[in-house]
Amino acid sequence: MIEYIFFDAGLRDKFVSYARQHEVPCNAIEDNLGLVVEVSEDIPEELADKLEEYYEALEDEQTSLSKSEGDLKRLAGFRFTLPNGESRMLPLQTDMANRLLVHFTLAEIQALFDSVARCTLEPNDERLCHILAAQEKDD
Repeated sequence: MIEYIFFDAGLRDKFVSYARQHEVPCNAIEDNLGLVVEVSEDIPEELADKLEEYYEALEDEQTSLSKSEGDLKRLAGFRFTLPNGESRMLPLQTDMANRLLVHFTLAEIQALFDSVARCTLEPNDERLCHILAAQEKDD
């Protein structure tokens, strides 16, 4: 599943409506740290690109809303997956969450947090130079 996170119900509803207009099934989930919309990864790439483009436009709207609301919304969260498949939510200050969302897609942020969780719970003490050398051998 691809998860899109929102901090405003109106923006989430706009996204759900847009997805449904394009016949993309989705599931809206209310979480205590954010509003999530799940979309299957099995949709055509063209539709996935349209959703991502629309989501990015809504992110800009979210940033504007956050700035105009001041301190009303102080906490946001990103869902990530532990190596055993369990899901967790990482709470962040909204200004940090918005900065991440300006520069990275939600999928990239989740992949980063998934990697951190995996490295934390399944440490690999190899040095970076050894990892790079092994990758160069494979290429």
